[in-house]
Amino acid sequence: MKRVPIIERPDWREKAAEFGFGFHTMYDEPYWSEDAYYQFTLAQIEEIEDATAELHQMCLKVVERVIESDELLARFQIPKHCWNFVRESWKTGQPSLYSRLDLAYDGINPPKLLENNADTPTSLYESAFFQWIWLEDQIQAGNLPENADQFNSIQEQLIERFTQLKDQYGFRLLHMACCRDTEEDRGTVQYLQDCANEAGIATEFLYMDEIGLGERGEFTDTQDQIISNLFKLYPWEFMLREIFSTKLEDAGVRWLEPAWKSIISNKALLPMLWEMFPNHPNLLPAYFADGNQPELESYVIKPLFSREGANIRVIENGKEIASADGPYGEEGMIIQQLHTLPQFDGNYTLVGSWLVNDQPAGICIREDKELITQDLSRFYPHVIVD
Repeated sequence: MKRVPIIERPDWREKAAEFGFGFHTMYDEPYWSEDAYYQFTLAQIEEIEDATAELHQMCLKVVERVIESDELLARFQIPKHCWNFVRESWKTGQPSLYSRLDLAYDGINPPKLLENNADTPTSLYESAFFQWIWLEDQIQAGNLPENADQFNSIQEQLIERFTQLKDQYGFRLLHMACCRDTEEDRGTVQYLQDCANEAGIATEFLYMDEIGLGERGEFTDTQDQIISNLFKLYPWEFMLREIFSTKLEDAGVRWLEPAWKSIISNKALLPMLWEMFPNHPNLLPAYFADGNQPELESYVIKPLFSREGANIRVIENGKEIASADGPYGEEGMIIQQLHTLPQFDGNYTLVGSWLVNDQPAGICIREDKELITQDLSRFYPHVIVD
C-alpha cells in the first residue's frame, strides 16, 4: 500500500459538473482530490475484503444478542417505546441495502475496525462511480498501467440488490428522503435513485420534513400518497426520538435501512464486539465508559451517536492530543484503545470498506492532516496493481 502522485485530469471539474457531482469542493476546501492515488496489491485488497466480510457477520451476531435483552437495548440508548419495533425489524428479516466499515489499515498489519457506518453512510457516489471514471480516464491517458484495477463493484451490486428488493419484497415504488440543505446527502440519494431506476423501481423524492401522517396512521408524501417503502438518509437515533416515533410500528413502512441497523450503527457495538470476540485480530479493545472499564494509557473517547468525528477525544499517554466539537455525548460514551491511523506523506489515512447486501463491494480512501477524520477530510481514489 502506497500513496502515489499523479497528474490530475485537466477536465475533471467539467466532468464532475456533467455527472452532477456538485460537492467535490465544500466550503472552499477540496473534498475530491486526484493529485495522488493509493495503490494496493491484490493480496492487500483480499485481506481487507476478508476482514470486512468477517466483521460484518460478527456485527450481525451482536444484533442477535442485543434484541433479546432489554438491558442491552437500554444500554444502546434505544427508547423503550421503540424496542418492539426494532426487535420486529430483525425477527421478520427486514432487508438492508448497504453499509460501510471504517478501518485502520497500513498494508502490513491486519485491518482494525474503528466504527460501523451501518445506517446512513455517505461518500457513496464518489466511491461507486466517480473514482471508477477516474480510473478509466487515467488508464486511457496512459498515466496508469493498462492492467490497473480497482476494488469497486459497488454500483453493480447496488443495482442487483435493488432488483432483488423488487423481485423478493415487492418494491415497485420507493420513496427516498434526506434532510434539506445538505448537497452531499441529496447527491447520495440522487445516485441511489438512479441505481433503483436502473433496476426497474420507480422512485419519488421528498425531504424528511415533508413526510406526513394520514388519518389511519400511515405515512404519506406531499401528494397524500401512502408511503410503503422508504429509503431515508436520516439517522435512526434521531427518528426514534421524534414525535412520530410512536407511529413507526403501525405505519406499515418497509424501511431502508431497517430499524435493526440502529444497533450496529451505534458505537456501543464496539465494546460488545470486544466482549463477544476478545482479541480478534481485526478488533481493538473497547469498553463502555461507565466507571468499570480497565485503565488504558492511550485511548479514544467516542459518544454512542457521534458522526463525522464529532465530539471525539484522543488521549495518548494520559494527555489529550486531539478533539472535535459537536452535539453528541449526553447519550453516553465508549472508549476504544488508540490505534493511530497510518500516515502516508504526512496524511492520516482511513479506509472505508463498503458492503452491499452483506457482501464486500469496494473501498474508498479518506485522508486528513489531523488525527480525526471528519466530514471535510479529502477523498482519494485507489488502484490495484500487482
